[in-house]
Amino acid sequence: MTGGAGFIGTHLVMGLLSSGAIVLIYDNFYEFYPGKEDNLGAIQSLGVPFTLEKGDILEEEKLSSAVKRSDVIFHLAGQAGVRYCNQFPLKANSVNVTGTLNILRAAKENRIEKLVFASSSSIYGDPVYLPMDENHPTGPNSPYGVSKLAAEQYVRVFSKIYGINTCCLRYFSVYGPRGRPDQVIYAFAEKIAKGISPEIFGDGEQTRDFTFVSDVVEATLLAMEKDESSGQVFNIGCGSRVTIKELAQMVITGLGKEGTIAPVYKEKSRGDFPDTLANNEKAKKLLGWAPKVSLKEGLEQFLQWFSSK
Repeated sequence: MTGGAGFIGTHLVMGLLSSGAIVLIYDNFYEFYPGKEDNLGAIQSLGVPFTLEKGDILEEEKLSSAVKRSDVIFHLAGQAGVRYCNQFPLKANSVNVTGTLNILRAAKENRIEKLVFASSSSIYGDPVYLPMDENHPTGPNSPYGVSKLAAEQYVRVFSKIYGINTCCLRYFSVYGPRGRPDQVIYAFAEKIAKGISPEIFGDGEQTRDFTFVSDVVEATLLAMEKDESSGQVFNIGCGSRVTIKELAQMVITGLGKEGTIAPVYKEKSRGDFPDTLANNEKAKKLLGWAPKVSLKEGLEQFLQWFSSK
């Protein structure tokens, strides 16, 4: 698994180990955000052996060696962060596009049984209609979104031309314990816990479809297991949305700061989009998947973890 020491990756690794799978984590431990070593501690707490290889998906020989020892690939490594990628578009392109191309070449050379690629709802850009299904027009409005869409296209083409068994999952705003500090829920919690007003970029009326990490893990495992996923693209989202303004209030209330703190509003970020909402019927039909964790329940789990750090 590439990116196995990251936020979603560690949860997926733990799910695989719990099911009896043999797991090789391939991660470069790039300091985009801290905490990956702590993530490994969570995996080790299971007491189940796994293999860790520190390497970059841009290191072709090292990557090929790791792939050669694998039967299937979960490709979760990538340069995340819309705002970060706005500042460093070349980094987004090299990691998310060239890195994915390297993975696909290694998969082809080593006759991998299946590859599941972690894509993003950012490929859609501004919504033409809601909820967005997999046939919604793709018009990403950030370098991050462009890079994920380009990577998806490479996955599609390698599947078509070389016969690689692939599946793409478009994750919608994943959150949960061990999340990235730059993600909105985590960023809100960090400020609110310190008595600092959380920052909202724009008027706060923009909406997001937040999906709890355990639901994402279940969908990702099903995508690997199910023959019906081959060559397919799926939205993996909760199918409900909340305004960012409402979300901030939920975090304020959850941390016991109600009435003592309020958000501050800043200029809207470039590359932001007004709304996301997943039509997840395809995943329900072909994968037999449905989200189980509501935003209220997921926030409670996240804030319990956050408060215990």
